[in-house]
Amino acid sequence: MFSLRKWCLLALSLASILGVDAKSSTGDSVLVVVDAAQQDSYSIFFNGLKDQGYELTFRSPKVEKPVIIEDNVANFAHVILLAPEARNLGKDITPQAIVELLSLKTNVIVALPTKQSPLHALAAEFSLILPPPGSPLISYFPKRDAPSTLIPISVEDHSSPVLTKHIRPVWFSGIPQALGNNPLLVPILRAPAESFASEVTVASGSAEALVDAAEKGGEGLWAGSSLSAVTGFQATNGARITFVGGADVFSDELAQKEAEQYVQSGNVDFVKEVAAWTFQENLVLRIEKVEHHLVNGTEPKETYTINDNVEFSAYVSKWNPAKGEWQPYSGLKDLQLEFTMLDPFVRTALPPAKGTPGKYSTAFRVPDRHGVYKFVINHKRKGWSFLESSTTVPVVPPRHDGYPRFLSAAWPYYAGAISTSVAFFLFSTIWLAGEARDSKKGKAAKSE
Repeated sequence: MFSLRKWCLLALSLASILGVDAKSSTGDSVLVVVDAAQQDSYSIFFNGLKDQGYELTFRSPKVEKPVIIEDNVANFAHVILLAPEARNLGKDITPQAIVELLSLKTNVIVALPTKQSPLHALAAEFSLILPPPGSPLISYFPKRDAPSTLIPISVEDHSSPVLTKHIRPVWFSGIPQALGNNPLLVPILRAPAESFASEVTVASGSAEALVDAAEKGGEGLWAGSSLSAVTGFQATNGARITFVGGADVFSDELAQKEAEQYVQSGNVDFVKEVAAWTFQENLVLRIEKVEHHLVNGTEPKETYTINDNVEFSAYVSKWNPAKGEWQPYSGLKDLQLEFTMLDPFVRTALPPAKGTPGKYSTAFRVPDRHGVYKFVINHKRKGWSFLESSTTVPVVPPRHDGYPRFLSAAWPYYAGAISTSVAFFLFSTIWLAGEARDSKKGKAAKSE
């Protein structure tokens, strides 16, 4: 039987989940792969998703239907793998199949096991380095009655773009991940600075565990806040996958457990934020359309002439999960535009336009070199969906009647040509006049 205080904590957990009816920008169908015996252990998490409008389909790891991919089409918008202890998740759920799911723009949440499993190979595909099997994250601070493998992790505000609000300490039990150099990785929850992962767990104190782990060398000891307990990954096509070091983060037990005396843990809010980001509720942008035309013009041109003054505009929208619709968004402060021909010839800021929500606009002069150019937007920030746009336009020299009659830069050549012509005329005149005078003198001499 629950005590009165635990019932109050459970009510607060449900209230925090039911407060907002949010929807994903990619769909509401969710496949949950979980052992039937453990399904009730995650009831708060699952009920929260249902109340947000998600349609959950449960499948045991030993059951092969419903399949996740059929005829090269994903059957679900999202997949949650909450069976870390299962040796096999099914013939259709393999590391290769999960990678294919991402290519089909299906979002995935993966709970990693501490023991060796195919999911370890999957993590390596996303530049995550896992400790040796059986090496959970351990911390003996702060002092507590819980086991050393059950750690309260404090979450700093703005520590990750995924976490959009203040979250109380989160109970974590599982394995950490070391991050590779892949820029698509998004750390969500860092391990505490005093924690470490080891193959040995000594209950009497941290010193013996630390010494035993250090004696094993680089693979025996993983320590510090450089490790991540929960890590996201956003593919170039926008699909998202999140690796959670342990399934217990989603459990009812940790959701109801106090982080401090009379202070509820932040697990309910944390897993809600993780699911919201993974299922593309939060931090989702898209470009609705782009426009380009001459300055003071309105109609786009098929070709531009060198040195034309061109105005370019892009309209950006952000997904509003509460209303379930796209809305104009003018909150980007670092959007850039490139005018490229193999290499960028122009790179300029694309600031929000005043008076028009969601519009970003700038003007620039076309380079003095003809060719085939592109208006390129390539905005990539951790946690946010990527904005990519490319519009091709040719740039041509002026027409034969498009040049000015006289070029100011050519006046030295004009002066040289005129002076040469005048000199030649004077020389010819003097030369001819001299010949006429000499002929007259010769005739006069003969007549005398």
